[in-house]
Amino acid sequence: MTDQGLQFPKFYVTAPSPCPYLDGKIERKVFTELRGPDAAALNEALGRVGFRRSQSVVYRPACEGCSECVSVRVRAKEFRLGRSSRRVMKANSDLKSEVRPPLVTEEQYGLLQAYLGARHSDGTMADMTAEEYCDMVETSPVPTVLVEYRRAIDGRLMAVALTDELSDGLSMIYSFFDTADAGRSLGTYIILDHIERARHANQPYVYLGYWVKDSPKMRYKGRFRPLERLGQNGWFDVDAPDRVK
Repeated sequence: MTDQGLQFPKFYVTAPSPCPYLDGKIERKVFTELRGPDAAALNEALGRVGFRRSQSVVYRPACEGCSECVSVRVRAKEFRLGRSSRRVMKANSDLKSEVRPPLVTEEQYGLLQAYLGARHSDGTMADMTAEEYCDMVETSPVPTVLVEYRRAIDGRLMAVALTDELSDGLSMIYSFFDTADAGRSLGTYIILDHIERARHANQPYVYLGYWVKDSPKMRYKGRFRPLERLGQNGWFDVDAPDRVK
């Protein structure tokens, strides 16, 4: 007897489109759907070989002649705050965080619209509707939470992170924040907070998605050390050459 839930998934390839990170490059993705009772296990298995979740789909780059997008993860237990990280933590010491179920609110969507308008007005998500935001957050076949960050003094929503809970850590799916106070470095703060959450839970990793070393949009991920990248022979330190078996 064949267990339909354990069948090997079917993979598909997207049509070529302009790369959002490197000018003049063309991107393609290979993807499959997460569904059934084994969705969480499949998500974790594919995540460890470089796939990334979006709603009920997992994907990874499959670009011809380019391999600049690499999966990266922070070794949370070994992470230590540097001088700049301590400044960021101090600048946001007035924030309180709360882990919530993946259910959207108008307040979140308003913050998202302001964030996209300020930071990604020319991006593919710039015109995201409330229904599309709802699909992004609530259409998850795996354990997922929202982390909200609010000012303690008045309860103002400052940042939101959509995060998958894995057996070996946290996978940061998407985050957005109030861009008015650049001195807070809220994007950095959210990652630092997730690293601390993983450490507190005795989990080894925080998955940051794809890192493109030469893309200004992605360069920030390289600051969180120790950082591992996924190569042809598994995960290894970002500063070390890929291991050869």
